Amino acid sequence: MFKIGLTGGIGSGKSEVSKRLATKGAVVIDADKLAREVVAPGTPGLARVVAAFGDGVLRPDGSLNREKLGGIVFADPDRLATLNAIVHPLVGERVAELQGGAADDAITVYDVPLLAENKLAPMYDVVVVVDASDEVRIRRLAEHRGMPEKDARSRIAAQASREDRLAVADIVIGNEGPLEELDARVGEVWAELTKRAARG
Repeated sequence: MFKIGLTGGIGSGKSEVSKRLATKGAVVIDADKLAREVVAPGTPGLARVVAAFGDGVLRPDGSLNREKLGGIVFADPDRLATLNAIVHPLVGERVAELQGGAADDAITVYDVPLLAENKLAPMYDVVVVVDASDEVRIRRLAEHRGMPEKDARSRIAAQASREDRLAVADIVIGNEGPLEELDARVGEVWAELTKRAARG
């Protein structure tokens, strides 16, 4: 199995690249998505979170109120450790399931937002970084997520710097233009990844 680490700062367009790689045939494993799945209503994961943090972290419909829970754990390292001890093993199990279901010659793309921050580059055969300038990312966050500029700047500042991300990149996908340009670049990158995977 050929393992790709895909990363990029908030607003860089990493999700767009991830989607396009999936349509090319990559097995995409999105850690954030799995973290949401393992605490969906009716899961043992959600039951454990409620047991640890109380019913106050639920919405009226029984789903997890992520903002409320975030407010609790990000202010208290011990509570964050408690949450991670519940969620991380469950995500690990799901990753193992997805890997087990993939063909031996699959190109597996791990969508990892904090790859550079957590120094995870050595875990992958190739690291692909989706890159855009801070100004482009701030504009996107305002346009697509309605995020105020101040919030966007603080979110960007809390992540690895652009330089740190580029330093771990084997392949860079520049994403400051229209989606047609991104489509073309992802096509080139997929061809390159397929070649590298074939070489092993």
